[in-house]
Parts: sequence; C-alpha cells; structure tokens
Amino acid sequence: MTDENKQSKSQRQPGHFRGGKGKPGHNGPRRFASNAPAERRPDQLWIYGIHAVAAVLGNPRRKVLQLLATQNAASRLVEEGATLPGDLKDTSPRDLDRLLGSDAVHQGAAVEVAPLEPLDLDALGDARLVVVLDQVTDPHNVGAILRSAVAFGADALITTGRHAPAETGVLAKSASGALENIAMIEVPNLATALTDLRDMGYSCVGLDSEGTVPLEEAIRGDKIALVLGAEGRGLRRLTRDRCDVVARLDMPGAIKSLNVSNAAVLSLYLAHRHLETATT
Repeated sequence: MTDENKQSKSQRQPGHFRGGKGKPGHNGPRRFASNAPAERRPDQLWIYGIHAVAAVLGNPRRKVLQLLATQNAASRLVEEGATLPGDLKDTSPRDLDRLLGSDAVHQGAAVEVAPLEPLDLDALGDARLVVVLDQVTDPHNVGAILRSAVAFGADALITTGRHAPAETGVLAKSASGALENIAMIEVPNLATALTDLRDMGYSCVGLDSEGTVPLEEAIRGDKIALVLGAEGRGLRRLTRDRCDVVARLDMPGAIKSLNVSNAAVLSLYLAHRHLETATT
C-alpha cells in the first residue's frame, strides 16, 4: 500500500530519541542495521523544535541534561505550557545551526537528554490500538506515523531492533512531540511478535495494495494491530502470513497506492472509529 519513497538526505544531527505515554520510553540510534540495538544507543542525544522540546520538558521520564533556547523560543516554550529549568542556557540561532547542522529546523530551541530504556510487549497492558512497522525506514515517514498515531489515540508503536530508522532529530521533529506521548516497543522478531499479539487478543490487520478485502471490512474486534510495510516493497511474506487479514484501501483515482504515512492516517482513522463504535 505504499509507494517507494526516496531515502531522506542525511542530516548532521546529534539528536535521536523516543518515549512512552505514561510508561517508560525507549531510545537508541539505528544508523546501521547490521549492529545490535544495544550498540546503537547513545549516552545522550539532542531533540529540537518547539513542540518536540516542550513535550520533552513535560515528560517526567526524561532526564534533561541541558536546554538551549533563544529568548523568543523560551517564551514560546512557556506558551506551550513547558516549565523551563533554572539552568536554561541562552543561545543564538547561529549557535544552534553549528550544533545541530544548518538543515535542522530547530526554531531556536534544543534540549539534550539521556536516552530511555526500550519497552517490550508486556508494556501493552490494556492497549486497544497499536501500530506495527515492518522495516519502515524513512525517518520522516515514521515521524509522521507517530504523530498520526498519537492524534488518533493509538497506545503504542512496535518496531524491530534492526531495520528501523535512525532516531535523529529529523524523526523527532517530524513527530512533533509524539515520541513523548506513545509507548515505543522494540521486538527482536516481528513475526513472533505478531503471533504474540494474536494470542493477546489483537486482530492483526496488514495493509497492502493487493490485500484480499477492503480495509473497512477487515477492521474488527476490540483490540487492533495495524501492520504497515516498508516503503516500496510493502509487507514481507512472513509478516503477511502472521496477520489475521491483509487488507487494501480501495481508491477510485489513477493512483492506486499511498505513501505509508498517508495510509497510516486513513487506517488509524478507520480503526479509531471502529473502536469508538464498539464501546458505545
């Protein structure tokens, strides 16, 4: 259900992170898929942009090492409801450009934080709506998916330890604070995790342009896991086999497939609407 997306231009960013909603979060860079996840986690990282920094400051699970902000950005953070630390360091846009790279849209604010520990499936608890990513690697897409997931009340996003995007400031900025408001779960094997989700009562719905049924008909049950495939090749065969159903989004126009983040928005809307109806 996804079109092939050009790999994003690499950024000179020191920041990458993820977090959880009401739970511990998780963090770790994934720049090289051949390395074990533990080898790719930094000791500290930078997050930038007003919404992302405000979300960090409002997350009690985050250990803030230092906050850099211009006077204007500091005022905007306060307007966002953030409580600024007493040791706030005044800075300039030029200094932040040098620190983060000229391509980073920092909006005058950056925060250095300690990484959070990863979660496993046991952290799902009574979660009803989760998103599962099968080797989706573009950080802009993952950030956009996270933002949509939080907007539609999803409880968690599940990825594998490998073949996931580098958790840089690009991803954090695209997520616009969502990384601090959803449980990020990392599993060693996606096929095994899907089997576990089914045992936990989730209806695992894979999305693919060649799915056997329309998505509207595939979404059912009280607990839903939406499974989205990688840009270009979509769901892997074993992932498809472990889903309860592989569904498609029927589109009347000349283009028959969507970018994975756009497909996520539509599927999250349908799943949220179904779950709301099921509880009324």
